[in-house]
Amino acid sequence: MSISYPVRPSEDCECGDQSIDQGSRPRKFEQLIGNSPALEAVLDGVKRVARTSSTVLIQGETGTGKELIARAIHNISPRCGRPFVKLNCAAIPLDLLESELFGHEKGAFTGAIAQKLGRFELADKGTLFLDEVGDIPPQLQPKLLRILQEQEFERLGSSRTHQVDVRLVAATHRDLAGMVRNGEFRSDLYFRLNVFPVLLPPLRDRREDIPALVEHFVESLGRRVGRQIDNIPKETMLDLCSYDWPGNIRELQNLIERALILSEDGVLPNPMLTAGTQRVSVVPPPTTLIDSERALILRTLEAAGWVIGGRDGAAARLGLKRTTLIYKMQRHGISRPSLDSNLEMTELPLQAGLLPQLQ
Repeated sequence: MSISYPVRPSEDCECGDQSIDQGSRPRKFEQLIGNSPALEAVLDGVKRVARTSSTVLIQGETGTGKELIARAIHNISPRCGRPFVKLNCAAIPLDLLESELFGHEKGAFTGAIAQKLGRFELADKGTLFLDEVGDIPPQLQPKLLRILQEQEFERLGSSRTHQVDVRLVAATHRDLAGMVRNGEFRSDLYFRLNVFPVLLPPLRDRREDIPALVEHFVESLGRRVGRQIDNIPKETMLDLCSYDWPGNIRELQNLIERALILSEDGVLPNPMLTAGTQRVSVVPPPTTLIDSERALILRTLEAAGWVIGGRDGAAARLGLKRTTLIYKMQRHGISRPSLDSNLEMTELPLQAGLLPQLQ
């Protein structure tokens, strides 16, 4: 099996002088796999903004790889030899978040038994990645705005002002503009964060990258779980490319790891058959009459839950006899996507959740 390896930035990178060869694939961004136009557009913007110190706001659905984009910005920036510090704002309790961001002095509050540096101080001269910045509570937003504007702050329990030089990269899956309209997020902070927006496309909008991602996860996760895959069946790859991926790349990674654990004889099993996922129809535009007929049969079978006979079966919907439809399916090489390819099994409804009826 041909495996696509990501090209990682070198540990001793040349920072701002690192070039990106437009003719090589994949690009020199850490673990960012794919050549789709949607991803290429994002990476072009990343390349442009990385050489500056401007604040970046990465927006996208959960699991689209926002942290990888933040690391890529840092890795090809002049700050690449400096710290890359991250904080998930949604994972820190409200009463501790201010201390995590700005630090505290000994005795500043109950339990503060020693001085602690905040993430902004730890990231001085480097990059601070604030994930889920939309979860920062309103009472902390003015302090975050101040440090972004003036690069200065005070630790909790201290009146001494500290100066820092931090490049901020923020990320969120929330609609910050909508939160501003609803009074849930400060408009001045939003505009300060949104200097250079980066919108990550969901995986369903870059399906052409799925084969490369699958091969990458098969290789990297295979080493972790002790499985070597020599063959990914074509039908398995087609099913993976046809799924809508509401959990995006993270969901794909988890399903591939599950399939690797269950694999035998170097063949990747189809994780879509046991994961309770919903398959969507992604049929290439037909180019001939035969292609059109095959596409119509496929869509009708999926809409009928792969039931051929009966009043609501695919044959009735197409105005064909059951035996005629089976003959056409055989001629077009169409079979039910399950471990049992016996056409007679298509008379039985599929397990709930595997192939729901299409609207």
